[in-house]
Amino acid sequence: MRAAILHTIGDEKLELRDDVEVLGPGPGEVRIKVRASGVCHSDLSAIQGGLPQPVPAVLGHEAAGDVISVGDGVDDLSAGDRVAVNWLPACGSCTHCRRNEPYLCMTHVMAGYVIPRFTAGGQEIFGMAGCGSFAEEMVVPRAGAVRIDDDVPYEVAALVGCGVTTGVGAVINTAGVRPGDTVVVIGCGGVGIAAIQGARLAGAAVIVAVDTVPARHDAARRFGATHTAGPDELSDLQMEVVPEGFDHAFDVVAVPQTLRTAWAVCRRGGSVIVVGAGRVEHQVEFSPFELLFEGKRILPSLYGSAEPHRDFPRLLALWRAGRLDIEGMISRRLRLDQVGEALAALGSGDVIRQVIITP
Repeated sequence: MRAAILHTIGDEKLELRDDVEVLGPGPGEVRIKVRASGVCHSDLSAIQGGLPQPVPAVLGHEAAGDVISVGDGVDDLSAGDRVAVNWLPACGSCTHCRRNEPYLCMTHVMAGYVIPRFTAGGQEIFGMAGCGSFAEEMVVPRAGAVRIDDDVPYEVAALVGCGVTTGVGAVINTAGVRPGDTVVVIGCGGVGIAAIQGARLAGAAVIVAVDTVPARHDAARRFGATHTAGPDELSDLQMEVVPEGFDHAFDVVAVPQTLRTAWAVCRRGGSVIVVGAGRVEHQVEFSPFELLFEGKRILPSLYGSAEPHRDFPRLLALWRAGRLDIEGMISRRLRLDQVGEALAALGSGDVIRQVIITP
């Protein structure tokens, strides 16, 4: 089959090969024909070394497709079932799973760092986060495949698999935004747009979208933002709209400067939600004095604090009801051989989410 392979961290191009084989499914695993794969900024971060990734690797983790076959012990899925991929599947037995924190379970993701998912030319190849959706087929643990209705378009389901769940989940699950709250979202790519929609769904009265790219401001307003600003304009806008500060500040970019900005515009007693992954080497300084007397909460929101087998159907129900615009987030539909082009376009202002469509 065909797959796009990253050979070295920092490479500008992926190698498209047609002699790749997917391994499995083994016991408790599901083999999937990939029909659509979103191009997420995390894929670019893996290429650039911001996120750890063993190589060679097939990147991609935001996907949907059809079940081809299942391994021993999987009796609730069968060939032909349509599924969305959950890239952070819970094992069900670790301490986090027992505490009802499935989004903190690292069992299967860590296994993906040591267990290859593909081979090509006699070489073992890893899959990003144990997935690898920039390929025509992939294998995931049973918990990594969420059954969806047959009428859900693959590209819609793919975006629910990561970006939509991360953004909406940060608002609903992590922050618990309530009707009338005030919200600022820093970074208006795919996840940021999903967070804006989540704030609208939650009934936020003020939703400020912040991005360095002016072209994204119009998109943010279309999806529910009440105000937009560049980073240099945010302080003045905050003083004009909510002088006391925002109830919730979502940092989707997650670099030191944006996190300090989110802290600065958040009200005393409000919450700063870290949605982006940033880079391992980045450091942000806070004094114990300000942490104590400002009373602000810094909340991590890994994968939108989601339980995908619960949340995917809920998000798709909102999409079906016309309250969550997922198709509108898709700015480009591309072929697998255009994945390099898609990754290069991530920084451009007209791109919210790109989807690779596999025949």
